[in-house]
Amino acid sequence: MKLSNIPFGVTDWATIEPSRHEGERGHALWRTCHFGDIRVRMVEYSAGYLADHWCLKGHILLCLDGELHTELADGGRVTLQPGMSYQVADDTLGHRSSTDTGARLFVID
Repeated sequence: MKLSNIPFGVTDWATIEPSRHEGERGHALWRTCHFGDIRVRMVEYSAGYLADHWCLKGHILLCLDGELHTELADGGRVTLQPGMSYQVADDTLGHRSSTDTGARLFVID
């Protein structure tokens, strides 16, 4: 990832209107900013959330609050708690997220 042509700026995430994305169960609220080709999001998953698709997009993801379960297409599973992150490249390993209690994430993709 090369960061270029992005002037210095401050993002107040509380001022960004969220968009709602329904899961197979529950929903996600995305607050999204674009900086050139880079998408940066603050994502809040409701309790009981289960993604409605397998994702092949690459991400760098940091869990801020709650607990996030990620199921991998190869059968693996990981659980993130606050302060933990994962990274995956585009088209590398299908993954989908769920949470029993809800989670808040910072995502760069």
